[in-house]
Amino acid sequence: MATTLKVTQIKSQIGTKQNHRETLRTLGLKRIGHVVTRQDTPEVRGMVRTVRHLVTVEEVDE
Repeated sequence: MATTLKVTQIKSQIGTKQNHRETLRTLGLKRIGHVVTRQDTPEVRGMVRTVRHLVTVEEVDE
C-alpha cells in the first residue's frame, strides 16, 4: 500500500520567509484551509518539515 500525506495550510504565508512561501507553493498550497495530498517521499517530508508551523499533516493509507 502506498502511503500519502494530507497536508492542510492552517496559517497565512504573509510575513514569512521567501523560502517558506516558495515551499508552500511547491506543495500546491494557495490559501488557508487548502488541502492537498502528496506521496509520502523524503522530499515531501522535508518540505513539510520546513513549513511545519504553517501546516498540519495526516497520513492516509490508500
